[in-house]
Amino acid sequence: MLTKTKHSFLLLIILIAAISCQGPSEKKEDTAKKDDLSKELTIWLDEKYEESLQKSPLTLTTLGRKDHYGQLDDVSMKALEEEANWMQQTVEELQTKFDYEQLDKQAQLSYDLWVYKNEVKQKEVKWKPMEYVFDQMTSVHTRLPTLLINFHKVDSLSDMKAYISRVEKIEIAMDQLLTRARLQAEKEILPPRFALELVQKEAKALIDGQPFTEGEKSTAIFKDMNKKIDALLEDESITKEEGDMLKKSSKEALVNAFGPAYQKLIAWTEKEIPNAKEKPTGLSRHENGDAYYNYRLSTSTTTELTADEIHSIGLSEVKRIQNEMIAIKEEIGFDGDLQAFFKFVNEDSQFYFPNTDEGRQAYLDEATKFIDEITEKLPDYFGILPKASLEVKRVEAFREQDGAPQHYMQGTPDGSRPGTYYVHLSDMTSMPKTTLEGVAYHEGNPGHHMQISIAQELEGIPKFRTQGFYNAYIEGWALYSEKLAKEMGQYKNPYYDYGRLVNEIWRAIRLVVDTGLHSKGWTEADAIKYFTENSSISANAIIAEVRRYMVMPGQATGYKIGMIKIFELRAKAKQELGDQFDIKNFHDLVLGSGALPLNLLEQEVDAWIVKNKEAA
Repeated sequence: MLTKTKHSFLLLIILIAAISCQGPSEKKEDTAKKDDLSKELTIWLDEKYEESLQKSPLTLTTLGRKDHYGQLDDVSMKALEEEANWMQQTVEELQTKFDYEQLDKQAQLSYDLWVYKNEVKQKEVKWKPMEYVFDQMTSVHTRLPTLLINFHKVDSLSDMKAYISRVEKIEIAMDQLLTRARLQAEKEILPPRFALELVQKEAKALIDGQPFTEGEKSTAIFKDMNKKIDALLEDESITKEEGDMLKKSSKEALVNAFGPAYQKLIAWTEKEIPNAKEKPTGLSRHENGDAYYNYRLSTSTTTELTADEIHSIGLSEVKRIQNEMIAIKEEIGFDGDLQAFFKFVNEDSQFYFPNTDEGRQAYLDEATKFIDEITEKLPDYFGILPKASLEVKRVEAFREQDGAPQHYMQGTPDGSRPGTYYVHLSDMTSMPKTTLEGVAYHEGNPGHHMQISIAQELEGIPKFRTQGFYNAYIEGWALYSEKLAKEMGQYKNPYYDYGRLVNEIWRAIRLVVDTGLHSKGWTEADAIKYFTENSSISANAIIAEVRRYMVMPGQATGYKIGMIKIFELRAKAKQELGDQFDIKNFHDLVLGSGALPLNLLEQEVDAWIVKNKEAA
């Protein structure tokens, strides 16, 4: 009778013998089969992704394509449910059609991501009735005109007709959204009062001016339509008669469809503002609010961290970063405690540009300068570099908010439209110089612009992976980039290095405040108090931030959780590989597969460590 050890040893011998008996031709044949099946999977996934894209004319437009150019997305609940059902069917087909074990590693990652994408979609549809339809941050009421102005490219008569067609269909989209909003209101699911007041203000701004009101002032969308028609006339792409016809049709579409759509939204806000809470807590005030918040945390962080765990991480990080702030304060030689230093940086005029058009331009110029500086250093830290260009621009007046955070809008995969880093500059007292440098790296290079552009430019993987969006990865990378910039020799001004820490503690405070609001019963006033006591961020910016968290629960937690994970994985790789560790290779690994949920990113890094150890 064999002992357990002898039995295991015999099995190992048999396995080695079996492998040894497999000749070179058989191994080649197995590899070829795996390659063929993996290529087949990529083709299949591209076909399914294209089917999905064809259902979203606006997504196609953001990608620089002109399919269904005169159409808008169906934003009804029925359409969302149909999309979820379709996605579930594709996963069932995937699991039937492809043997996971017969795929190569990249194909297995694609398989896992498609399955994960479906899991997220099913949860999204389940919880969609809890998601505020209208708020001051992400609602379609401002996104639609923003997209038309910035993304709907007009090169011909038909392109402009498509623009007009979309304007005519905005009333349909608004009716679909208002139907969803009314159902929510019946269940007392309303955003805070301030959100509806801001939505109303934005809606009124969009129809304040020609062709809706008399006078010289024109609305942003009317100006844009006329500007694009004039450009066609200037390059003689259309005749004067066609230009006159387009301008007449544009005005009619705005007056007959766009205006009424926004008047309906204004009327709805008028009705619901009195019903919205003036001083609300977070999601806990809604039925099933706790469960909904847990869902938001899981999708935002792509982890299973609980609200209590995230809150605790935030408290710990706030304390650590404050100690680093104190070190810089002492290096500068400031005489006073940290709160006094906060007050000094907040109030001293040397840390702000003038609240004038010249000051606003100076902010944009300095942000551009820092991005240009660090872009020259990228080859020392990255092998893969973006091809797409980047613009730094002020947010359009109709959606600009005092103290609101800067943001990035991606360019097209083919590079025909550059990526854009947008800045809110209506109130320069909310835009200190000290944080400018770090934000430029976050939104530009090596942050959002670099990561998203590289993802869009990747070849040899399914197209859906080049457009993947996982909050913790994307925002975590951007925050990682702010600190990486210091390692790259930036932040030569100690006040700007302090500003980097202001940005980081901002994200750490988010962990505390977001969970405080939505799982611990904090009010807006509680959140503002904690923010004010633990940072030097301006009062207007703090208010805008807290109000952002209240209508976008969980989203703000992804930044710090993602950053922490990327640094953890880098430290792990460095410890495991020692002298074999190469920062350029690590960065190329993290960026080279497109955006990933954090658990799959960790799997990729672990596999990379093993591969490098074997090679060594």
